[in-house]
Amino acid sequence: MKVVSAASKEFAMLAMLIMVFVLLFGTLLYYSEMGYESGYSSIPLGCWWAIVTVTTVGYGDLAPQSTIGRLIGSIAVVLGIVILALPMTVIVSKFNESYGDVKRTTEREQLKNVRAYALANGAIY
Repeated sequence: MKVVSAASKEFAMLAMLIMVFVLLFGTLLYYSEMGYESGYSSIPLGCWWAIVTVTTVGYGDLAPQSTIGRLIGSIAVVLGIVILALPMTVIVSKFNESYGDVKRTTEREQLKNVRAYALANGAIY
């Protein structure tokens, strides 16, 4: 839980990037597929496609039919992976910091217990 609270700014940034990405690519795809029988009947449906594409779930229920739509889809896949990967380095760094803090605290407590035991048993004068 410490990692989540320590990386809250990074999670907020990730959420905002994904929202902007979904709105942008959902709208672009809707307008690029107008006039084709591809099933993109509204911008929210285009946003659904963008969410499924960015999260790499890929249900396959909708696919662009036009060349421009396919190009937009290809760009969306590549940028989606990049957008999801960039904040992960910061989040993993926060996890490592938190793990290091817990490890150091545990080691200090163990050392303190060993010293107290040694003093109590006369091993240290």
